[in-house]
Amino acid sequence: MAADAPEIYDLRGLNCPLPVLKARKRLEAMEPGALLWVETTDPLAVIDLPLFCTQYGHALEDTVTVDGGHRFLLRRG
Repeated sequence: MAADAPEIYDLRGLNCPLPVLKARKRLEAMEPGALLWVETTDPLAVIDLPLFCTQYGHALEDTVTVDGGHRFLLRRG
C-alpha cells in the first residue's frame, strides 16, 4: 500500500458517540495530512463527523453514501 493511500476504518454497527470517539483516537495516532476513510452505519454520523472535523481542525474531504450507511474521507489536521 502506498504511504499516501487512505486507511479504511470500519465502524459499521456502532452508534453515537462511538464512531466519532474511535475516529478521533485513530486520527491522533496518524501523521498530519494523513487520510482516513471512516465507514459507518450510524445515521447521526452525517452530522457528528463533519462537526468533529470542524471542532478539531481536521478536513472532511469527501462523503459517500454506501449501502446501509456512509463513508467519510477525513484528513488529519
